Amino acid sequence: MEMKLAENIRSFRKARKLTQEQLAEVLGVTPGAVYKWEAGLSIPDLTLIMELADFFDASVDVLLGYQMKDNRLKETLARLKKCLHSKDPAGLNEAEKALKKYPNSFDIVYISAALHGSFGLESGKKEHAQRALELLNESLLLLPQNEDPEIGELTIYGAMANAHAMLGEDQKALELLKQHNVGGYFCDRIGLMLTNDSGTDEAVPYLSEALILHVTALVRTVVGYLNVYMNRGDFSSAEEILRWCTGVLSGLRRPETPSYLDKVNCPYFACMAFAQYKTGDADAARASLVSAKTIAEAFDAAPNYDSEAVRFVEHPEEMSAYDDLGATAMQSVEAVIGSFEDEAFSAMWKAIKE
Repeated sequence: MEMKLAENIRSFRKARKLTQEQLAEVLGVTPGAVYKWEAGLSIPDLTLIMELADFFDASVDVLLGYQMKDNRLKETLARLKKCLHSKDPAGLNEAEKALKKYPNSFDIVYISAALHGSFGLESGKKEHAQRALELLNESLLLLPQNEDPEIGELTIYGAMANAHAMLGEDQKALELLKQHNVGGYFCDRIGLMLTNDSGTDEAVPYLSEALILHVTALVRTVVGYLNVYMNRGDFSSAEEILRWCTGVLSGLRRPETPSYLDKVNCPYFACMAFAQYKTGDADAARASLVSAKTIAEAFDAAPNYDSEAVRFVEHPEEMSAYDDLGATAMQSVEAVIGSFEDEAFSAMWKAIKE
């Protein structure tokens, strides 16, 4: 709590045009005592604080500069979140006070764990990691209260693994992640931890699955951005993100080997062509359509949906890709071009195709 007693005594005294000597005379103290109060070198005793408040026609709260906090759960939670985001260490004490007042609130327990975990990570102090682990275990019991869709068992277990790692308990962290690796959620972390522990061969399947999962997420994300830019009429941004993504996917295909990534890239090149066409760059649009046609024909001649056709993937289990793009790569290109319902652009494609 910040107290503004010193500056308030000085402010009230000057407002009444009194010298320190005159105020001292009123209170029956020495001028030196008033000077120390205003300089923050000492604090008047409670009786004198009450006399000062009475003399200045102010409440003791106002004289002290005390402002009562709103300690309702919602407001307390907001303060703790602010401390977490601003990296304010005062949040640690605030959290402990909140835990005493709301010991059975999932939100308070979880954000307090996050505060201790974050400061433990940055400071290297194990007591924060230990406290975070205790609170995370409590938050699992209180999880039915949770209403935040971004928080669930997996996020809690992931945070618990972080706490174990901060405590130097890498094996516990690893086992926890393996036990709760639903849908490959922790594959990248498990793979990384295994490589740090000289478990290279064991790490490869996890890293391979993580790569496939992230590529799939990338494809969906780019389609989302593409829809946004197309709906806005921002065709330049649509071209930029497609050029970036097609480069990434092309870099992941094994040389001289047909790959499912080629089938994904075909409609991307068709979309890029439409974006270039809409910005007035007809030559670039034709070149992109030629790329879409060439890649589609090559893939359809020898379709390959095996995940091992992706570079860096060394997965011992067979994995295959499925999509709603069409039975063939060429069908996916045709579907995308038809969806734009632009006669001139369709005519450009027809000329290139024939």
